Amino acid sequence: MNRPRLKILVTLCLAVTFLPKARAQSPTAEQQLARDIFRELIEINTTEPVGTTKAAEALAARLRAAGFAEEDVKIVGPNARKQNLVARLRGGGAARPLLLLAHLDVVEALREDWTLDPFKFTEQEGYFYGRGTSDIKEEAADLVANFIRLKREGFKPDRDLILALTADEEGGPDNGVAWLLKNHRELIDAAYAVNTDAGGGQIVKGRHVRNAVQTSEKVYLTFALEVKNRGGHSSLPSKENAIYRLAEGLARLSKFDFPVRTNDTTRAYFERMAAGESGQTAADMLAVARTPADEAAAARLSASSVYYNALLRTTCVATQLQAGHAENALPQTARATVNCRLFPEDTAADVEQTLRRVLADEQIKISTVSPAKPSPASPLTPELFGAVERVTKEMWPGVYVVPVMETGASDSLWLRGAGVPAYGVSGMFFDVDDTRAHGRDERVGVRSYFEGVEFMYRLLKALAGGH
Repeated sequence: MNRPRLKILVTLCLAVTFLPKARAQSPTAEQQLARDIFRELIEINTTEPVGTTKAAEALAARLRAAGFAEEDVKIVGPNARKQNLVARLRGGGAARPLLLLAHLDVVEALREDWTLDPFKFTEQEGYFYGRGTSDIKEEAADLVANFIRLKREGFKPDRDLILALTADEEGGPDNGVAWLLKNHRELIDAAYAVNTDAGGGQIVKGRHVRNAVQTSEKVYLTFALEVKNRGGHSSLPSKENAIYRLAEGLARLSKFDFPVRTNDTTRAYFERMAAGESGQTAADMLAVARTPADEAAAARLSASSVYYNALLRTTCVATQLQAGHAENALPQTARATVNCRLFPEDTAADVEQTLRRVLADEQIKISTVSPAKPSPASPLTPELFGAVERVTKEMWPGVYVVPVMETGASDSLWLRGAGVPAYGVSGMFFDVDDTRAHGRDERVGVRSYFEGVEFMYRLLKALAGGH
């Protein structure tokens, strides 16, 4: 090789070596705002001992700085430590308001349990980490960012948009939505609500598959079972033993299944889910979507998945046991806690009567610990579902929208009970095999977060109308 060519080759190599590295695409102004709000929220501790007031005040300050009038940004609550934020984007009044809901409180997180500091916003390998990144500060930040964006754009909706960011969703009914309905219903009264703490997108094996909309939830009901006995010395045992009697009743309960139930939500769920399945599973889903549901198909689905089983019937399960008072004494008392999750169409009285029949022992006393709070299903409204389906199709072609009945509970319970239909809607997508809410190293994908913010922006404009 001659030297001129070598010199040229070396020069080219050096030039390539010192070329500027390709930069990641810069965030848009809207994305940067959503990220900044998210960071601020994560780094404000809102666990039960601390409360939500600091977070509510920080977000209220952002809304006021964006031009929201003082009377349209309210901080209210039953105590100074746990305040709720309610804000209103004024519309033309052509339709009743739309309520947007998320909560500010999070469950406790101990630093020693985490790889990272749970109250420091960390971006790492394509994820945002921190307590609340998936339950549910990502949605609170999303809603605030979009309210500010709409305000800055001068958007004039046909209806008022109400934002409620609440306290104590993780703790109980003494605050949050239940308290607002009782004490300040005028602030949150609406035609219907979008609760971002339910529903949401699902990623299966790396692929965006479905976007769920929660339209109903099962009803929480807890019973205490108790058996009394005169007891005695353990050296003189008899066949009459409080522990054995209670255990035999619980064994009968463990073998019992409540009858198969379906409603509009679960029938639509299985019908749409069938499109993503094949073979016997798809056939069984279509069979339980019909009226009446096919019992054999329901049995196969229930055996294949505890989730499908919970969607097909009321369930009652033993969760706690206490018995006896000394190791050398026969038990005088044996107690068990049985937690039930009722189909919205079932009643507490019917479930209690069924339990008495299944336990089949008059000596097992049954009493109610946590009374049922009925929560009627919200109708599958075309206005809401049509908008969710349109925006989902725009952003994720091939992803289908499916209504779901929550097997757990959310703040939608209080709204539905007060006559306000509520729908769990979220454009955030999470991997179904990587659920970290309430757990260690909670996180949300960076891409999922920004896509979720854009989804909500488009959905709000679709539902609000206006210009």
